[in-house]
Amino acid sequence: MTLITETHLRTQLVKGLPNPFPITDGDKLTPAAADFLKDRGISLRHVAPSESTILPRSEDIGLKLIPVGVSNRHVHLSPEHVEALFGGGYALTPQRELSQKGQFAARETVTLVGPKGIIQHVRILGPSRGATQVEISRTDGYALGVHPPVRLSGDIQGTPSITLVGSGGTVVLQQGLIIAKNHVHMSPEDAQTFQVNEGDHLIVQAMAERPIIFADTIVRVSAHFSLDFHIDLDEANAAHLNTGDKVQMIGKNGEITRAERRQL
Repeated sequence: MTLITETHLRTQLVKGLPNPFPITDGDKLTPAAADFLKDRGISLRHVAPSESTILPRSEDIGLKLIPVGVSNRHVHLSPEHVEALFGGGYALTPQRELSQKGQFAARETVTLVGPKGIIQHVRILGPSRGATQVEISRTDGYALGVHPPVRLSGDIQGTPSITLVGSGGTVVLQQGLIIAKNHVHMSPEDAQTFQVNEGDHLIVQAMAERPIIFADTIVRVSAHFSLDFHIDLDEANAAHLNTGDKVQMIGKNGEITRAERRQL
């Protein structure tokens, strides 16, 4: 029997959920998972176990596998800056859901203007939040002529300035530009399964052609989170990873407990 949770369904959003959704006779949906599918007009289809490819596999838990979410450059805006960039009383327009509950990619975009260049069509993620934050890769920084530090989301004190241009105005941020530090989102249930706590430093390894090890991945735990390993485009390209791939947890807090070894 496979227990299908809302958390697992959210990790599949980027790839797209099939409609109807395949389940086998022994599978069980949690009430939250059933509501999640119902709210999106997705019906259920009973299939043979060999046909079901979207369900979580027991070996994923045994190997401590974590789905990958690759984040391209994006912007989080405060309510005040939404209005400054798009007009008084403006509200962001959801375009598609993200893997984390309640978050969405907005239809709106902005242009980033740096000392040496610009980057157009940078996606805004909603909903609006307390402080505006711009997340780019190191490669983006070279294009813009800025060199932001690697920080966890929300840690923007002393970070570089950047100019944002929207369809209705311009905002010059005095701080708020970062390269996002890679991290893992977990629900409390996920944290219990992986035997980790908020703030732990995980060691995870790519399960691709390049088995690169990420040696300092921060755990972030919340009841609103779905299991996801968040990296930027530079990191994903270096490790040959795409959204929906998996990495393996091989240790934590400086101690490696298991790792993939390949014969040359």
